[in-house]
Amino acid sequence: MDPERLREEIPALDTCRYCNWGASGPSPRAVVSAANEFEKRHQFDAPCGDGMYTVARDALESARVSVAAFIGATPEQVALTRSTVEGINHVVNAIDWNEGDVVLRTDLEHPAGVLPWERARETEGIEIRELPTERGRLDREMLRDAVSDARLVCLSSLSWSHGTKLPVEEVVDLAHDAGARVLVDAVQSPGQVPVDVDDWGADFVAASGHKWLLGLWGSGFLYVDEDALDAVTPGRIGYFSVEEPGADYEFRSDARQFELGTTAVAPYVALEAAIEQIEAVGIKRIDERISRLTDRLKEGLGDRLVSPRDSESGLVTFAADDPDAVVKRLGDHGIQIRSIPDPHACRVSVHAPNTAEDIDALLDVL
Repeated sequence: MDPERLREEIPALDTCRYCNWGASGPSPRAVVSAANEFEKRHQFDAPCGDGMYTVARDALESARVSVAAFIGATPEQVALTRSTVEGINHVVNAIDWNEGDVVLRTDLEHPAGVLPWERARETEGIEIRELPTERGRLDREMLRDAVSDARLVCLSSLSWSHGTKLPVEEVVDLAHDAGARVLVDAVQSPGQVPVDVDDWGADFVAASGHKWLLGLWGSGFLYVDEDALDAVTPGRIGYFSVEEPGADYEFRSDARQFELGTTAVAPYVALEAAIEQIEAVGIKRIDERISRLTDRLKEGLGDRLVSPRDSESGLVTFAADDPDAVVKRLGDHGIQIRSIPDPHACRVSVHAPNTAEDIDALLDVL
């Protein structure tokens, strides 16, 4: 499938120039249809057929296999969650914290990677150490010093504020050398750049499918490395998370220990369909197209550009005197972007379904 065909399969793009994929991506017809067809089967056929639990379980396991293959993991390393922040919360609540334990995070993190730690500071007495960055860039020497006594490092794979690609593998190496675990907020990566959790080497990776993957809301996933399982005990429990439900329970020996019980299954069916759509286009092809389009956009933005000049992702931030007013003005012209709080600026998210005409129309309005 070429990107133009993918664009034709997304009905929302018939009525606007959508450049806000980093917030949430409208889905192709096949993705929504997969969810609808599953619900029909689950509600109409399964009750008097294979059974509602059997059909749901099979669908969830199929989605787990699909997600695992897409991120370079095994199915046993993947827990299905509803969102990135749920996955992060699972990790926060599964660690037996000691008062004064240090969690190191960058100043680039989304609230999903900030709020759970702030809560743990209140309830567990942990210390949060924030690593300052410059225009979305990490200072390696500062990182080396800051991580020396940390218990865990939390960072994004792509910064939501600048679109910069953070050196995950290097951070993981430094953290592990210092005896710290690493949790990666990867929500901005799957669907626009290649993701291989094995190459990253992180202990935990949280993401979701409703952005660049073009899935539905409610479809997230948490990768847990086998070696990290000994360091966590889930803070919540349900009959999905144990080997056999009962008073003498044992948590599952893999990432499924973070799953609780019955959940909405259709979003995961849609996620599997969305991954199929992305793979039909090809992640390398998507990455290359995003790079060409962002180059065009950055050239047109000139001195207003806040993100790096070289292409690192589809997230492009630019300065404006009144970012919210600019967002509204573009919206009045049928072009959807968003403002961000820090830096207070405008952010454009360019994906493979976008075109050069979308970029030129945006620049014309500006």
